[in-house]
Amino acid sequence: MKRINRLLFLVLFCIASELWGQQRISGKIITGDEQDLTPVLIVNISGNKSILSDMSGNFTMEAQENDEIRFVKEGYYRVDKKIAREDFRTPLNIILKKIEIQIPEVRVKYRPTGNLAKDNQHLNESRKLQALKSDMEEYMKSPLNQPLPSNAVSRTFTGHDFNAGQVNLFGVFNAVKKLTKPKVTKANYNETQDFLKRVRNEVNLDFLRKYGMDEEQIDAFLLYADKTRSLAKRYRKDFSITTIEYELKIAFGEYSKTNK
Repeated sequence: MKRINRLLFLVLFCIASELWGQQRISGKIITGDEQDLTPVLIVNISGNKSILSDMSGNFTMEAQENDEIRFVKEGYYRVDKKIAREDFRTPLNIILKKIEIQIPEVRVKYRPTGNLAKDNQHLNESRKLQALKSDMEEYMKSPLNQPLPSNAVSRTFTGHDFNAGQVNLFGVFNAVKKLTKPKVTKANYNETQDFLKRVRNEVNLDFLRKYGMDEEQIDAFLLYADKTRSLAKRYRKDFSITTIEYELKIAFGEYSKTNK
């Protein structure tokens, strides 16, 4: 009987430890700028984890008591928050303040005295300087009387040209690269569908699902991205997963402004 009680206590302890390690915090981030819909980076310094908030500022993240959470957004002061026990029961409200733009200081070297003659003498250019500027301006506008010298070094002072008779391998490589690269042409309907199907199968689209998009919404977004970024036209013959994923993220930044 005692052995059964010990086993039961051990099981309950493991379950409690597991539940304790899976605690989550949630909340909303407010910037005060309704036009700024870019996500906020949330970093758990203690747990070495990071997530992005959604376009409305909402977030949910695993954390433990006394973890240090940092909220970072470009153009705003960062906020550090140490998690307390009550933070697991109530949502967090995080306010990010915009960084002020510093105007450079302007120093006035000369302070006017109020004496018009004296101030005018200090601020205005001297007659000699005015005459010199006038002469230089006339000289620059006048036509050339002598031909300009050739902007080249005499062969007498140049060393031996070791590249003479040599093949420019770098130039040949670039020429071959241009010849082997497929020509960009407009994609027809079937080519576009095959390209989008390949994007579906080979490109990582988890960043779209993370924002709550289902499969139908992802298909609609891919059509939008192809239309605005000409993806099938530019990349169906030269399919680069890294480049296409980068193009999709650029398109998503514009798409999220009009499609929430």
